[in-house]
Amino acid sequence: MAPSIRYMASALAGLATALPGSFYSLERRDACDGNTASTRSEWCDYSIDTDYTTEVPDTGVTREYWLEMTDVTVAPDGVSRSAMAVNGSIPGPTLFADWGDTVVVHVTNSLTTSQNGTSLHFHGIRQNYTNEMDGVSSITQCPTAPGDSITYTWRATQYGSTWYHSHFALQAWQGIFGGIVINGPSTSDYDEDLGMLFLNDWDHSTVDELYYEAESSGPPTLDNGLINGTNTYDDGGFRYNVSFTSETSYRIRLVNGAVDTHFKFMIDNHTMTVMATDLVPIEPYNTTVLDIGMGQRYDIVVTADQASTADAFWMRAIPQSACSENDNENDIRGIVYYGNTISTPSTSAYDYDDSCEDETANIVPYLSKTVGSDPSLTADEPATVAFNSDNLFRWYMNSTTMVVDWADPTISQILNGTTTYDDDDAVVSLPDADEWVYVVISTTMAIPHPIHLHGHDFFILAQGTGTYDSDSVTLTLDNPPRRDTAMLPASGYLVLAFETDNPGAWLMHCHIGWHTSEGFAMQFIERYDEIAALTNSTTLENTCSTWTAYQEEYSIEQEDSGV
Repeated sequence: MAPSIRYMASALAGLATALPGSFYSLERRDACDGNTASTRSEWCDYSIDTDYTTEVPDTGVTREYWLEMTDVTVAPDGVSRSAMAVNGSIPGPTLFADWGDTVVVHVTNSLTTSQNGTSLHFHGIRQNYTNEMDGVSSITQCPTAPGDSITYTWRATQYGSTWYHSHFALQAWQGIFGGIVINGPSTSDYDEDLGMLFLNDWDHSTVDELYYEAESSGPPTLDNGLINGTNTYDDGGFRYNVSFTSETSYRIRLVNGAVDTHFKFMIDNHTMTVMATDLVPIEPYNTTVLDIGMGQRYDIVVTADQASTADAFWMRAIPQSACSENDNENDIRGIVYYGNTISTPSTSAYDYDDSCEDETANIVPYLSKTVGSDPSLTADEPATVAFNSDNLFRWYMNSTTMVVDWADPTISQILNGTTTYDDDDAVVSLPDADEWVYVVISTTMAIPHPIHLHGHDFFILAQGTGTYDSDSVTLTLDNPPRRDTAMLPASGYLVLAFETDNPGAWLMHCHIGWHTSEGFAMQFIERYDEIAALTNSTTLENTCSTWTAYQEEYSIEQEDSGV
């Protein structure tokens, strides 16, 4: 029997709200020696040179977690409001694993407000041959009803930093999210790992309340932003803070968990070395200002080499007004200090252009890969927005706004033998294995969008402003940037590619929360003939049966896209 390592995540309940700005940590028991501060490129008998897409350590270790979704009252910036939490905290507890481990996550829905099913999506985890564990309502499962539980099991075939969040309605931005750390090799050395650092926008109304405004008149301007679950507002709240020891190098795992804010991140006077984008190790590059779109992650290393210039420095998450209005845009800040005493910094921000750029030009994947030049399918997906018959905003991809059914998820339809789908299911079928697919997403609107694909890392073949023209735009096929979330530029195009190497029903959507709920999404049904044999029909049916009974009992009507 494989050894099992159990981390009682509930022991962390309330930690984020009790100790604002603190990182979670748990003692890690390795199946091997891992690495040291000067050998971060190594991991057990593997290294950063190992192709993790084809070779994964067999640790024989299971990491098991218990998570509970509850309604809470919080005041992360000093202003009290209702929210939702994982094990009583926002962000929820971090899930730790080593590269090659099996991760088991038991989720209980203890939400008491009406209409709150839930699900849990492990963002960026490819779920190789485990599509049913992707945690997307209406695609891979029915919502988990209040009082019900579900267990997700998946293998950590990648390593690096990512996050989990609900994929039911707007719950991810009500507080149901947390970090994932998968230990493995890296392309830069560092002394200490500070863990997850979340950047979020925040409002004193709930996102459910704000959704009606978003539908009727466009995205609302939020009141504030948070760094790792905390900030100040007027005279209340508490700033995130962290102490640096001079000449020590720190790894920080950045996540943009915002509903609709593109940030520029910086630490005054300090240079960042970027060594991973999403869950892809890259050739390290240095920067003082880092663009991070919704759903994106960066692993950075910061060296504490500024003790001679000041005792304390501002850490800044700056909303970009080119796409992200915020009423507190100049004061979403934390404090980095040297020594034992926290003081108020007097440092100045680096210069920057207000823009919603991507880091694509700087990204060179460490493991070089070439994209096939003869795709089996090129899908052209123009993105537009219009009012529906109820005079509410709906987003469209290729003239279709997604509306999928909570109670009849795609994977259930597949198990029942469905081979044709309604237009608003927004399905593209990819029947054959190991073929290349190109997807062109374009928009004439002056609004950028973070595009996230489930089940795959994708290759960014082209990205720019203006009209995409296959005759004039050169596609980068030799080791292009690779990640799972990339920006579709305002009034521009994004060309991505992936290989059909993972059977399942995979969602692709804009990671702006309002836009996802308003239908800016589509799905790929990949290798249809293999999906049923990979799916536990009993678990699926039990979850759906419980949800259907709950939905009927409380006469719940679906008012969004379903994902």
